[in-house]
Amino acid sequence: MGVLLTGLLPLQTVSAQFSSAGGVDHPGDWHVGEGIKQGDFFSYEMCFVDYKECSDFQMDFWIEGEIQTGSETKWLTQVVVYDGNKVIKGNMELGQIGLEPTGGSSEISAYRSAFKSSIVWLSAFAPSEKPKAFGAVSWGKIANIGGEQIIPKELLPNGLLTPYGHFDEVILIGWRTGGANSQVFIADGFPFPIRANTWTHVSSGIPPQEYKFELLDYKENISENPFAEIADSKEQQENLNCPNHETLQTSVKKPTKNFSYQIHAFYGPEFPVDGCPMKWQIKFINKFNDAEFLDQVQYDFLVVDNDLNLIRSIAQDEGREFLYSPSGQSIVEFTVNEGPGTANYIIWVYGLAPDFVIPSESPDYLEIPLEISPNDDSKTMSVPPSSDVPSWIKTTAGYWVDGQSSDNEFLNAIKFLINQKIIVVPETTPNTLSNTGVPSWIKTTTGYWVDGTSSDTEFINSIQYMIKEGIISLQS
Repeated sequence: MGVLLTGLLPLQTVSAQFSSAGGVDHPGDWHVGEGIKQGDFFSYEMCFVDYKECSDFQMDFWIEGEIQTGSETKWLTQVVVYDGNKVIKGNMELGQIGLEPTGGSSEISAYRSAFKSSIVWLSAFAPSEKPKAFGAVSWGKIANIGGEQIIPKELLPNGLLTPYGHFDEVILIGWRTGGANSQVFIADGFPFPIRANTWTHVSSGIPPQEYKFELLDYKENISENPFAEIADSKEQQENLNCPNHETLQTSVKKPTKNFSYQIHAFYGPEFPVDGCPMKWQIKFINKFNDAEFLDQVQYDFLVVDNDLNLIRSIAQDEGREFLYSPSGQSIVEFTVNEGPGTANYIIWVYGLAPDFVIPSESPDYLEIPLEISPNDDSKTMSVPPSSDVPSWIKTTAGYWVDGQSSDNEFLNAIKFLINQKIIVVPETTPNTLSNTGVPSWIKTTTGYWVDGTSSDTEFINSIQYMIKEGIISLQS
């Protein structure tokens, strides 16, 4: 293996002729993990079909050393994932036979699964206990309809240039499935494949991307944890007392402005907080049939000003030209950094077309304005454990939602929660509730809690927010 360190270089497109014949005129063999050792550091850009429909992220991992689990010796690997503007730290344990992850921290479980099914996927065919010869006609069969052969296809005459550097002896491993050629590039003597571009098996239509990855960096003999000084997004957000964003209970279902598409968007939290994470599930639906999802949707999630001038693009945040949803159902996550006030969120649909093909339709969009609350440490409201909310409060709230009690009785219940410090309001806020001016839509929010659709914590969060923003008024 010859490597020339050249820094971050443009990607080089590699094309190869596929044939039914297998075997490459190159001596030796290879297995996943070949030559791996303590202190190795790897950085990959990658995606996997089961994680956000193959949205790109960067995964860096460092082989810290060996650990013993029962009778098995494994590699303990420290990991940092850069997913959009999120930074996730964790670890995984790698078996030494195939380097497949067999355990690790829950924070990176989705990324660990993507790593297993892409970067080390060939360990199912080429484990350390049974290396595969480059001259073999086939390395095995894929277990799908047709049983595609995994075949050494070509020794690249000019090697392969990656963002990390140039590799001299590179073998193309390939197979054809669902009408598409899948490629994995192996550098003889290097532990993992250095590039891949593969497609899922489909019996008809255009196959979606299964996985892709590219080696960005590699270092040896790193003796200290290179991630020690990296701040994890979750830790930062916990310090900000961010609300739960995983429960997507608030939704908007509307046609786009020019009625080209119908969109059903779910988001959380209900009341976004500046500096905190937000999550959306977006469903692109046929405007004539609610049960039919659109496919091959090219779109973006934008923030615009009142004149629709672009402020922020989530696709650009992720280093992409656009977001892409093969199935018409997509997850978008980001950190809110629009500042307190009204944020004009836009789901912008470029059209329906295969990935990287310009759609023929005219773009259309759905605008969803949301109020963003500040996250000021001097005004932060702490949320108590859900067990602190007495059961009679929910009963009283239920009577109010059903119209069987007055606004005053509901406000008295809220006043009790404030006096008991179950609802915590800023010290500068007077603690006497006004018995007028409760907007009717608050009944809807409270009804979700009464019915068990939202948690005690989410109800307390919403009431605290409404008090702070003056939606439920307080007077001295």
